[in-house]
Amino acid sequence: MASSESERVLRAHFGAGQVIPAHPLALTEHRTLDERHQRALTRYYVDAGAGGIAVGVHTTQFAIRNPRHGLYSPVLELAAETVRDWRAGDVEPFGLVAGVIGGTKQAMAEAELAASLGYDVALLGLGSLPNASEAELIQHCRSVSDVLPVFGFYLQPTVGGRVLSYEFWRRFAEIDRAWAIKIAPFNRYQTLDVVRAVADAGRSDLALYTGNDDSIITDLLTPFPVGGSRTRRIVGGLLGQWAVWTNAAVGLLERIRAAGDASPASSWLREAAALTDANGAIFDAGHSFAGCIPGIHEVLRRQGLLRGVWCLDPDEALSPGQREDMDRVYEQYPELRDDAFVAGNLHRWLS
Repeated sequence: MASSESERVLRAHFGAGQVIPAHPLALTEHRTLDERHQRALTRYYVDAGAGGIAVGVHTTQFAIRNPRHGLYSPVLELAAETVRDWRAGDVEPFGLVAGVIGGTKQAMAEAELAASLGYDVALLGLGSLPNASEAELIQHCRSVSDVLPVFGFYLQPTVGGRVLSYEFWRRFAEIDRAWAIKIAPFNRYQTLDVVRAVADAGRSDLALYTGNDDSIITDLLTPFPVGGSRTRRIVGGLLGQWAVWTNAAVGLLERIRAAGDASPASSWLREAAALTDANGAIFDAGHSFAGCIPGIHEVLRRQGLLRGVWCLDPDEALSPGQREDMDRVYEQYPELRDDAFVAGNLHRWLS
């Protein structure tokens, strides 16, 4: 377990709001781990200005836990080792977030492994517990928080999450070692439930992060009303969308912070619509997100950060028409990309 001082520094780091990419999995054409490109991705995120990375999450592919692949521990270890080596001498905080799923026994074992590898916080997926009551889910979260601080995760039901009530999030906010919540229901009503619950719990130290890839800019710009004249802000994002064009995402978050409430709404709304449109193509919204991970891979392949779009599941591939839709958003929104930044550094990251 981290010392109280290091926990304080890291908690403040997350609380300040960061760009945290959900780390993809680099594979060879034989669907084995491509260590060279996996390291290159991690180095890219560090140099792009991300404040952390999330590993072992949906974008990393949950199948890494399958004993046939046996990649959960090696992938987490490789990312942590690469961050330490690439940032040697850098005293600024950098958050290591480990995706933790399964029943309580599995989740605690994963959290213990992550802690042993130097991870700071567990992003706690609850999709493996569809029949548990909300009281049982809260106890599950408390048990994992005894091992690592926890990053709550409201995942949309379309891709394996479940609807969680205001009361659940109000009780989650009472967990002392709950540091943050990734709000990703892709639903405005449910997003508001989380913001209101945390505010009502009086947890000004519990950071709110957007995971709503369809509403990134809107989430980051909105001063959410929480009673009287009080507002709460979503301070950063832990996103699959930010696994690509990450340097541009860092610039976006910096511009939003600098703008405050002063910028004309119309310019931000146009940018918000452009990013949502691009995300719809990359995440394959037209096919209920079936091509989400291959779509992320395709962007990184075009930049040279991955060699292909292969997933552990051979059936997980780009959907019909998805590549053409991505061509369209590439043509329409060049300002969203960071291709020049990647091209200027790729040789270093692959070295």
